[in-house]
This record gives sequence, C-alpha cells and structure tokens, in this order.
Amino acid sequence: MRVAPLSSSTIIAILCGLLLVTGIGALAIGATGLGFGAVFGTDASGDVARLVITQIRAPRVAFAMLAGAALASSGAVMQGLFRNPLADPGLIGVSSGAALGAALVIVLGLGGLFASWAVPLGGMAGGLASTALLYGFSTRDGVMSTNTVILAGVALGAFSGALTGILIFRANDTALRDLTFWTMGSLAGATWTRIGLLMPFLIVAAVLIGVLATPLNALLLGDTDAALMGYRVERSKRLAMLGVALATGPVVAFAGVIGFVGVVVPHLVRLMTGPDHRVVLPCSALLGAILLVCADTIARIVAIPADVPVGVVTAAIGAPVFVWLLARAERGDAPS
Repeated sequence: MRVAPLSSSTIIAILCGLLLVTGIGALAIGATGLGFGAVFGTDASGDVARLVITQIRAPRVAFAMLAGAALASSGAVMQGLFRNPLADPGLIGVSSGAALGAALVIVLGLGGLFASWAVPLGGMAGGLASTALLYGFSTRDGVMSTNTVILAGVALGAFSGALTGILIFRANDTALRDLTFWTMGSLAGATWTRIGLLMPFLIVAAVLIGVLATPLNALLLGDTDAALMGYRVERSKRLAMLGVALATGPVVAFAGVIGFVGVVVPHLVRLMTGPDHRVVLPCSALLGAILLVCADTIARIVAIPADVPVGVVTAAIGAPVFVWLLARAERGDAPS
C-alpha cells in the first residue's frame, strides 16, 4: 500500500519540532559535562552552569539557527532565480568578497581601535561590495542577465580568491592561522551582542525573501512567461539579490565561510515538498537551522578541548549527501 505524502503544514510542524529538539540537545552537550539538568534547572550546578548555558552555549545555538536558516533560504532563492540546481549564495560573490574583505583586515592589520569588530565589518563590506559590483556588471538598460551573473560570478570569485591567496602569502604565522580558521567557518565567537547586530539585516532579508515566493514560482517558467503573467521580473531579481546579500553577507562576515548548506538543503527540501517556493523557502530555513546546529554541536565535541571549524563538518556531511542527490538526478528521481 502506497503511503500518502505528508502535507506542507505537517512537514513544517515536524521540522519545527526537530529544531526544538536539536536546540535543546545542543544546549545540553559540551565539553564542560553539563547536561539536560543544567538546561532545565533541575540540578544543583549553580551560577557557573547558568553562565555556561546562557552566555556561551545559548548564543552559539541561536547563532547557528540564524546562520543556517539564512544560508539555506538564500540557496533556495538562488536556485529558483537562476533555475540552476548548483546555485548557492556564493554565486553572487558574497562569500568570496567577504573572504577578501576579512583577509585584508587580518593580514594588513586594519583593526586599530575596533580590532574585535574589524574582521566582521571587513567581511560584511567585502561581501556587499562584491554583490553590488556583480549586479552592476550584469545589468544593461535595467535588465539583469542571469547567464552573465553566473559567468561573472565565477570570474569574480576566482579573482577574489587570487587576491586572498596573495594576502595569505604575505601573512605572518598569527595572521595565517586566524585567516585559515576564519575561511573554514566557525561559530565560536557568537555572543548576544553580535546576534543583536545581525538581526536587523536578517529581518529585512526575511521580509524580502518571503515576498519572493510567488514570483520565484513564476520565474521557474522563464522570464518571458513570468512577465506575461504580470510579474515584474527585473524587480524580483533585484529584490532576490538584495535579500540574499543581506542574509548571507553578515552571516559570512561573523562566522566565516560555511559551505554546502546553501546547496544541499534546498535539494533535500524539494525531495520532501516539491518545487513550490511558498513551502520550499520556510522549510529550507528550518532544515538549514537544524543542520547547522547539529554540525556545530559535532564541531564542539568531536575533538575536545579543541573547537573544529564548523565548515569542515558541513563539508564532511554535505559532500556525500550532494553526491547522493546527483546520483538521484542521474536516475531521474530528483524533483523538477
């Protein structure tokens, strides 16, 4: 007997439940040995345990949720906009530009009096500048060419990577270690203050991405058909790129480069829900949050007392899953 597919509301409810469970589990797991009793306040662990839970683990878990949701939903937008299953936020130059901006700050010592914020601010400025440059280059007479965006994005990423490589070559041992760790991605610097700084960007990005669900469905039919249906195609493209830049740029700036979340998660969601972006976008955000919380928990405990870069863990998880998805696509099992 064939089992009926789950409704979209049921899938969203299941993902919300999984996110709650993984969040509580992440709060209870760590190098200090504090468990669920410390999370729920049922043991006598005292002020130290409360400090560890509320000021160290909780902001890191919250940051992982926000970052995972931002990266995954941005990947879903990019794949829908370009009708390309390999598209991710890095396609518009956010990641490579942010890496270059951070490298400039780390290697050239541009922090000054604002050293603790210099790397995130440099990364954010680099990511947003790279996106703006790519948009300007790909737009003629108010029309953005998606093919030009893809090709120019690859070229811009390679150029940014070359400049970053030159900076790495010039770096001393300390700067090289900091830069290497940053480019692998880490959530170790998460604080409530940083989350507060992220929130305005992410709220605006969430609103922009949310209103794009229906236009993205129309764009799956092609720009011409979407325009004939009454959608403002170029306006939707601009909003999509702006939303992705605002969602991804600050996350990459604070956490470094975290790969595979924006590529793999939307594929997995489409296997569960189909191609409707009204469902794909919220489900991608939820599943991305779950995946990054799990990956960061593994990063914290796999090599105690060391803290493994979370980008290494997401790559180790994402690469096999991505190969499996490609194998499904070759057999014709992947959703359209």
